[in-house]
Amino acid sequence: MHDPRPLGYSHTASVPAGTELVFVSGQYGSGPDGMVVSDDFAEQVQQAFGNLGTALAAHGLDLTDVVQLRTYVVDPDFDKLKTIGMAVAGSGAGTPPTQTVIGVASLAMPNILFEVEAVATRS
Repeated sequence: MHDPRPLGYSHTASVPAGTELVFVSGQYGSGPDGMVVSDDFAEQVQQAFGNLGTALAAHGLDLTDVVQLRTYVVDPDFDKLKTIGMAVAGSGAGTPPTQTVIGVASLAMPNILFEVEAVATRS
């Protein structure tokens, strides 16, 4: 298998028995009003990961506690995958979480280009 870390994910993750799982629903590049902050893909990714960090913090966790990401990308291409990889790398996690990237034609609102959901652990 190839080394996926430059693309911001790992092939596997292990969760010890007795570990609490925290599930975070899809976060997109929205501001406090729920509206998309930019039409730029990279800015939406940054905002979505910021929102994910806020959701995790509500449970006393951060992005280093994430073991699995599921990302949805409108019209994926290699540049968009690199943008996502850089966002994950910037999360501070030594080993990136597992991740599945799903290409979609559209998301909940026409101007949403990216969405991320997560599973995190608390030991």
